[in-house]
Amino acid sequence: MQSFEQLVGAINGFVWGPVMLVLILGTGLYMQIRLGALPIRKLGYGFKQLFSGRKGQGEGEISPFNALMTSLSATIGTGNIAGVATAIGIGGPGALFWMWCTALVGMATKYSEAVLAVNFREKNADGQWVGGPMYYIRNGLSSRFGKAASILAVLFAIFGMLAGFGIGSTVQANSVAEALNHSFGIEKYVTGIVMSLLVLAVLVGGLKSIAKVAGALVPVMAIAYILAGLVILLLNASAVPDAFMLIIKAAFDPQAATGGLIGASIMIAIQMGVARGVFSNEAGLGSAPIAHAAAETDSPVRQGVVAMLGTFIDTIIVCTITGLAIVVTGVWSGDAQGAAMSASAFGKALPYGDMIISLGLAVFAFTTILGWSYYGERCAEYLFGTRINKIYRILWAAAVYFGTIMSLDLVWGVADTLNGMMAIPNLIGLLLLSPVVIKLSKAYFAEEDVKLQSSVNS
Repeated sequence: MQSFEQLVGAINGFVWGPVMLVLILGTGLYMQIRLGALPIRKLGYGFKQLFSGRKGQGEGEISPFNALMTSLSATIGTGNIAGVATAIGIGGPGALFWMWCTALVGMATKYSEAVLAVNFREKNADGQWVGGPMYYIRNGLSSRFGKAASILAVLFAIFGMLAGFGIGSTVQANSVAEALNHSFGIEKYVTGIVMSLLVLAVLVGGLKSIAKVAGALVPVMAIAYILAGLVILLLNASAVPDAFMLIIKAAFDPQAATGGLIGASIMIAIQMGVARGVFSNEAGLGSAPIAHAAAETDSPVRQGVVAMLGTFIDTIIVCTITGLAIVVTGVWSGDAQGAAMSASAFGKALPYGDMIISLGLAVFAFTTILGWSYYGERCAEYLFGTRINKIYRILWAAAVYFGTIMSLDLVWGVADTLNGMMAIPNLIGLLLLSPVVIKLSKAYFAEEDVKLQSSVNS
């Protein structure tokens, strides 16, 4: 087992090395520039579309609102609690700064992914709308690249199907089991059994069942977590400015920070910030557009501006709350790691704060497991047809159990590796199809400007 962990570590170092960092950040920055910072400029417009998107406008399986909630259910999870803490624990407070950078350019990536997913979606054998990177790579690039495009699409589907068992299942279950065992003394195998049965009960109903649960739980759990975090920051208001200064300073000079940062470097801070940032908001992985492709919408761009909110909410809001709570309470320089660090921060500032983290983590992870089950299932369906769906759901529930009894380091390592491999074909597809995103965006907002001008004149 030790040799396998070393192998995973070596592969992970390559997958998340300089090339991947440049590819992820570079793609997001390139799209942000090509779009004229549209995702940032249209942030308010995106929220307007979200609040009006509880009822769909066009064909699809679920409302635009529930598509985002399904996407957020898969992103707001252990990455926001354990992932942020892990990034700070290894890369120092500066890792949070690089998470912010990843999110700001990632909004353009997420926007582009959703635009392409809706534009190139199709119906499966059961008459359901399906889409995502495997479809927009094949349908958008086959005319120019032939079999090469089909191979790239298949590679994404393979990596996505396998990555789901890491980022979306075993990692989530592992973190929940650790948290509940630490706070309440619940045996890990008990957590595994209960979560497996609950997950299987929801998955029987397919996407609509997942979206219904996500639409109900995600807004409540996110608001509750943010409010708890804001209370901590208010109680430590005098320390917040210094926390921001430390985060920015440590991003460029990790040795300047004090605590457990022996041998820390800018590269480690960047690597942890980007890796955990992508793990948290999934911009560039190609997962979220699978959910957005099923939205009831009449415009790829309309769904794109809704989709980009996922990155903003997940990282700029939720991850920042977690990171600042860890820094202002000073627990980042202690011995706690992962979810235990976040629990220590909340527990230090609030009565029963560690229990709040444990319960929040359980709910977050549960919805993440549901959301990612849909992603993995759609990837498997692309490879094997709709007949694989029921089998995949059973395997998924089993993976939840085994995730609770696996080594945390091994689980995170495998998840990181599979995430990186999943992102590569998706980012290549995004770059090659960027002209499509630009064309659709210009046409949509030109039409919106005409509508606005007509309403003003009338």
